[in-house]
Amino acid sequence: MKTLILAGGKGTRLWPLSRELMPKQFVRFLDGESLFQKTVERALKFSRPAEIFVVTNEEYKFRVLDDLEELGVELPAENILLEPVGKNTLPAIYWGVKRIEETFGDSVVAVLPSDHLIEVNEAYETAFARAEKLARDYLVTFGIKPTRPHTGYGYIRPGEAIKEGDTVLGYRVAEFKEKPDLETAKKYVESGYYWNSGMFAFSTEVFLEEAKRHAPGVAKAFGEEGIERAYELVPEISVDYGVMEKTDKAAVVPLNVYWNDLGSFDAIYEALEKDEDGNAVVMKGKRTYHIGVNSKNNLIMAERLTATVGVEDLIIIDTDDALLIAHRGEGQKVKEVYRRLKERNDERAIVHKTAYRPWGSYTVLEENDRYKIKRLTVLPGKKLSLQMHHHRSEHWVVVKGTAKVRIGDREILLRPGESTFIPAGTVHRLENPGKIVLEVIETQIGEYLGEDDIVRFEDDFGRE
Repeated sequence: MKTLILAGGKGTRLWPLSRELMPKQFVRFLDGESLFQKTVERALKFSRPAEIFVVTNEEYKFRVLDDLEELGVELPAENILLEPVGKNTLPAIYWGVKRIEETFGDSVVAVLPSDHLIEVNEAYETAFARAEKLARDYLVTFGIKPTRPHTGYGYIRPGEAIKEGDTVLGYRVAEFKEKPDLETAKKYVESGYYWNSGMFAFSTEVFLEEAKRHAPGVAKAFGEEGIERAYELVPEISVDYGVMEKTDKAAVVPLNVYWNDLGSFDAIYEALEKDEDGNAVVMKGKRTYHIGVNSKNNLIMAERLTATVGVEDLIIIDTDDALLIAHRGEGQKVKEVYRRLKERNDERAIVHKTAYRPWGSYTVLEENDRYKIKRLTVLPGKKLSLQMHHHRSEHWVVVKGTAKVRIGDREILLRPGESTFIPAGTVHRLENPGKIVLEVIETQIGEYLGEDDIVRFEDDFGRE
């Protein structure tokens, strides 16, 4: 079985934890692994690394590569597909499936979103084995047995059983249902409906045929030369609406394991362990903890000491540059906050104070209209682009490791405590030639300090 991992989502309902340049599939908010890494580990149960494909975008390419490197997993470069623009799930899946067929011929493909939390056990492996048998004739989706009525998920009504001998492999899909209200959700659960997991398995041949039949605009767009042109023409459409709800070949395989799509902070609360007062708490740092006085059933995720008094059923998300407070049950509406930030061109919709780059990361320590102070962390053997700024000068002070610095035509080595100055308009580059992480304090001064004031002349990572 081949695997296609979808890793291009922005995770807007988890702002401020998730940002446009660091979405939830790469954030490590539950343990030491990202959700993307957990998805890759699940994929390795059925596929070799050369059989795993990832659809993402240019902004997330190096997050994908860094997470894979940390796992010790190397995919062929051509297996990482970079969408020029997000057009929902059907174009992403169509492109990935088409590429898999071009590489391996007709194959069974498992399609996995990269932002789900799933228990992997014998039941999980059995469900995928059954789906693989059905995938030559059906477009298989996986149905989660509901634990309670839920208004945030779509539902699947199972129909006629599909058997192999006396073994029920799955069921024909009688009907897909959109997210219901609470009373309707209760009826669905009582009637044996499944939650729609958003995971699939099918053969490339069957999927491409059904996509051509039910979403001809998508198939036609990908018949054009060049991915840029395809994404200009392709409609923005989900795989459920474009194919699964229209095909007569849809089947559902029950998946009776713990599953959570972590699509909102309400979902994260459900996934976390609770204390004796029903509080789910995730704190960062040795001196960071929660003190609750008469406070119950709250989700608290913070980067500093947090105290709550007399509050219940709240979502409190505190990051270094933004604070979210909401009632539990309103988590789906957080995406409206993100939308309004985007309307204001507020960069806090896009990036945290710590931003990750292919060469390492930077953290904004302090800023105003005329200056900005950052901590740069450069990984061993990595270097920033050869670049120039029109509107700002920079002063670098090394605090850890050894820096190789190019300023104009000269190169110097700087060790901890040593510094240098780069005037505006000067070509320069920072490199870590050593074997330990390089840390540099950068002070920017100028009339404009935006991240887009950069002209790149050379870049190891192909950025323009």
